[in-house]
Amino acid sequence: MASTNPNTFAGLSLILDRVSEQRDVIEWVTTKAGSSDARYLLLDDVGNAFLHKHEEALRWLDAGERARLLPHVSCSLLGMAHGRPHFMLQLDAGDDRIDALEEALGARRTGLREAGLLLAADEAGLFAYAKGLAHWQRETRFCARCGSALTLVSSGHRAQCTDAACGRLHFPRTDAAIIVIVEYQGACLLGRQAGWPIGRYSTLAGFIEPGEALEDAVRREVAEESGVVVGDVHYHSSQPWPMPASLMIGFTAVATHPEIHLRDGELEDARWFTPRQIVDGLADGSLGMPTRLSVSYQLLSHWLRQRAGLELDALVTR
Repeated sequence: MASTNPNTFAGLSLILDRVSEQRDVIEWVTTKAGSSDARYLLLDDVGNAFLHKHEEALRWLDAGERARLLPHVSCSLLGMAHGRPHFMLQLDAGDDRIDALEEALGARRTGLREAGLLLAADEAGLFAYAKGLAHWQRETRFCARCGSALTLVSSGHRAQCTDAACGRLHFPRTDAAIIVIVEYQGACLLGRQAGWPIGRYSTLAGFIEPGEALEDAVRREVAEESGVVVGDVHYHSSQPWPMPASLMIGFTAVATHPEIHLRDGELEDARWFTPRQIVDGLADGSLGMPTRLSVSYQLLSHWLRQRAGLELDALVTR
C-alpha cells in the first residue's frame, strides 16, 4: 500500500487538464494564449524558473507581460488549471536579457531541486512538467532518422522533421527507472555512493533496460548493486523526476537472504538497517536520509510507519 502522502511533483492531474486534444487546434491555442487570464511560466536557458523575489511562489507572467517583454519567444501549452490556460516560455542559451528580466519582474531564478521543497504542490508539479518538456525541446533539435532540423509542432509537444521526404514526428522522452526498498526479517537494505555526503544512505535504484519488466528490473538492479536476491516485488508509487528526463517507479520488495556482496562498483557501501538503527543514527547524526524531495524518502517513511509505527518526518526534524 502506498503512502497517503503524495510524492513531490506527483498528483498534477488533480488540478491540471492537459487538453492534449487541443494542442493542434491553432486558433484555440492562439485565443487562449492571448486571453486576459492566461499565465506563463518562464524558464531560463538551463531550466530554472523565475520565482517572486520575496515569496516562495512562481512568478507567472500574464499575456500583457509576455507581449511586452518576450513577444518573439514561442510558447508551449501546458494545459488548463484552476480554470485558466497555462503556458511555458523558454529562453534560449546565451540570452542576454535574463538579468534584466529578473529586475523587471521582481524575480529570482531557482532550480527544481530547491523549488520542489519551497513551492506549493501544484506549482511544484507545474514546474516539473515544464522543465521536463523544456529539456526535451532543447535536446531534440535534429531528426534521429535523417539528421535534418526539427521544428516544434502540437503546441510544443511534438517535433517534426523539416525534410519533406522524411517528415518523422518525435515525441517527448521519459527514461523509466525503478527505485526500491528491500526488506529482510525486519530490516531494510540501504546503500550509499562514494560522492554522497558522509553518512547518507538511500534506497537502491536503476534504469530499466529494453525488453525488461518492472519487477525484473528491480531484481536485476538489486542483485547487480548489492548481490541480494529479491523475491516478491510490489508497486508502491511513482514520481516524475525531470532532472533531466526520468520517471521514478517505486517498489517494496522482500529479499530471500541477507548476504550482501557489492558487485558493480556503483555503491561504496550497502547494509541492512533496523528501525532502531535508523532512529539511533538520525539521533546521533551518523546517518543521513535522502532528501524529502525524492520518492526514496517516501519509501523509507512508509516502511518505518508499517514496521515500527514511526514517522520519518518527526525523526528527521528531531
